[in-house]
Parts: sequence; structure tokens; C-alpha cells
Amino acid sequence: MGLSMSRRTLLAAALLALIGYAPPRALAQSDGQELGKTVDETVDIHAGSQRQQDDWATERAELTNRYRNLVSSVDYLEEKRALLAEKAAGLEGHIGELERSIDESARLQESLQDTLAVIMGRLEAAVDADLPFLAAERQQRLDALRKELARPEVSGAEKLRRLLETLQIEAEYGSNVEVYQAPITVAGEEIYADLLRVGRVSVFWRTPDGKRVGEYDPAARQWLELPGSDRRNIATAMEMAARMRPVELVDLPLGRIEP
Repeated sequence: MGLSMSRRTLLAAALLALIGYAPPRALAQSDGQELGKTVDETVDIHAGSQRQQDDWATERAELTNRYRNLVSSVDYLEEKRALLAEKAAGLEGHIGELERSIDESARLQESLQDTLAVIMGRLEAAVDADLPFLAAERQQRLDALRKELARPEVSGAEKLRRLLETLQIEAEYGSNVEVYQAPITVAGEEIYADLLRVGRVSVFWRTPDGKRVGEYDPAARQWLELPGSDRRNIATAMEMAARMRPVELVDLPLGRIEP
């Protein structure tokens, strides 16, 4: 029953004292059994109450631990939420800065495109007004560049690089000489001639048999024939440009540079 016999006896005595009852010696055996039964039931009730209190104490301890854990979790989540809010605020500021950079980049891209178009127009005008050398090659390069500048998927940096590359090639023509062959028209007559370009200063021509020579007149914008006295010097200059003989001073008829 969970209680010792001495404790049962004490409880029974207490009950008898409470009810003011002292059993006579002649009490029947059945009455004694009834009293013992009542005492046992009382003891069992007390033991059940004790167990219930123990169970409630255990449950209360578990609930207390759960509560403490939940409070700790709430504190952690609050701290994490504050950190995330601070991070979100920083990201919003960064996004705003990126949006401003994108807008500025778009503005610069549009401005750069306009600038490239202006430079392209000036380059085409300069080539058109220049001496007529390597006309097909130069025109093909300009056509490819104009198409490249018109492509929206090409970055502004790449367009600028291509334009500067073309400008560099055109600039180098002014600091070198070369000999090549091309058809020209002299006084209405088409001639396939050897051409000598001297920088951007002048272009001379000579027939393959070497009997006729001439130059391009930039003022008149036409090919002219020169007297036979210039054949030797023009031939010598062509041989030096082709690296067929050592470089030496040659007297060439440069003609008119400007109208």
C-alpha cells in the first residue's frame, strides 16, 4: 500500500481521536474489519494525491524548461531579425546606388554613341577628301566599322576600341611609304599602273613598262601625267619604297598641296 504498518496505526489512531471514538473491548470482529477497511481507503487516497502532486511537479518542471527554451528562441530570433533588418537596409542602399549607376551608365552610353557617330562622320569625310590610295581597302574598313557602331549589343567600350583602331591605321598612312598596283584614269584613259604613296603628301604612278609617269593632283582631284624628265626619280623612289635599293635623297615633283 506504500505505507508502513506503524504509519497505518498512527493514522487510525488519529481518525479515532477525531471522531471521539474508543472501541469497547466487546466490539465485534466485523466492526474492526470495517474500520481497517476505512483506514486503508483513506491511506490509498492520500497516496494517490501524493502521486498526483509528484506528477504535476514533474510536468511543471518540464513546462518550465520548455518556457525557458521558448524565451531563449524568441530572443535569438529577435536578434536575428534585427540583423536581417539591418542587412536589408544596407542592401536597399546598395540597390539604390546600383540603380543610380545604371542610369548614369545609360546616359554615358547614349552620349558616347553620339560622340562616336560624330567622329565616324568626320573620319569618313577625311577619307573621302584624302588622296585616293587603297580606296577599296579603306572603304571596306569604314563600312565594317559603321556596321559595328550601329549594333546595339556591342558595348560602348568595344565600339570605341574599334574606332580608335581605325583612326590609328589611318594615322599610320601619314608616316610610311608603299608601292602597290591599281587601275587609275588619266585624261579619260584607264591605266593599270604601279602606284607610289609618299605618306599622305602625294601619290605617283608609272606604267608597267616605265615609259609614262605621273601623280595625283589633290587640288584638281585627278590623275595627271608628268614629263619624261621625272621618270628616273619616280622609278628610283619606287625601288627604295620596295626595298630594292638603299635609301637616298630623291627630288620628286610634289605639285600643289592645296587649291
